[in-house]
Amino acid sequence: MRKIKYSKDVDALLIELSDKPIDYAEEEGQIIVHFTKEGEPVLFEILDAREFILNSMASVLQEKEIALS
Repeated sequence: MRKIKYSKDVDALLIELSDKPIDYAEEEGQIIVHFTKEGEPVLFEILDAREFILNSMASVLQEKEIALS
């Protein structure tokens, strides 16, 4: 069950990889990854999604790496 949702009111992009139960999450900059007990990723949350995507696309077009902060 894979889903991609955008929540405009909080500017967050949610990428659901499975419907397995979430046990814990880890945050790195604008990205939060939710995992099962076994460490399998279940859900990605990208905060400030518009900015993240625009910066990512700009770096792709300019062929530059971006740092997640």
